[in-house]
Amino acid sequence: MSEHFPLQRQHPDQLIVGLVSVSDRASSGVYQDQGIPALSDWLRRTLTQPPQIVSRLIPDERDGIVATLRELVDAARCDLVLTTGGTGPARRDVTPEATLDVATREMPGFAEQMRQVSLKFVPTAILSRQVAVIRELPDHAALIINLPGQPKAIAETLEGLRGADGGVQVPGVFAAVPYCLDLIGGPYVETDEAIVKAFRPKSALRRP
Repeated sequence: MSEHFPLQRQHPDQLIVGLVSVSDRASSGVYQDQGIPALSDWLRRTLTQPPQIVSRLIPDERDGIVATLRELVDAARCDLVLTTGGTGPARRDVTPEATLDVATREMPGFAEQMRQVSLKFVPTAILSRQVAVIRELPDHAALIINLPGQPKAIAETLEGLRGADGGVQVPGVFAAVPYCLDLIGGPYVETDEAIVKAFRPKSALRRP
């Protein structure tokens, strides 16, 4: 690993993001991982301030996932960690359990909304066990969100659903991420509203 931790912001509003793809087969080279490239591309298109990204491709091992999440939050000082893969009912799917292992607080609304979005497409969305949590340290905190494994589903849950007129019918979860980061002491994140509009109460908006 070539990174030097903790990572340093190049701008006060730069988001430091950890991306974790959990897959036995992708991590062993059976096929190419698609989760991290999809997430990296989406974040770079969506955030107005280019993020700093550190990624990990790891197998479906609970202890390994726990160690990786701790590394990204505690050592790298990521503000946001997004995982993909390992959230179904199969015996090897242990990403939610590992995420809860490192949590100090749960954020159930994120998982509830992701399933609401996915149910618009497939009935098997009810099989997803995704969770979202906060990991708090004495001087730092991060939001950790489990995302689906497929690139199309990742974009759908982050962005939400739009109607034929372009209006948002079902909000995606990323609309709430910037304000959540504000509340836990993270950077002030802004988005391209054509992709997803970040919501903040008027009292939390930064003046131009």
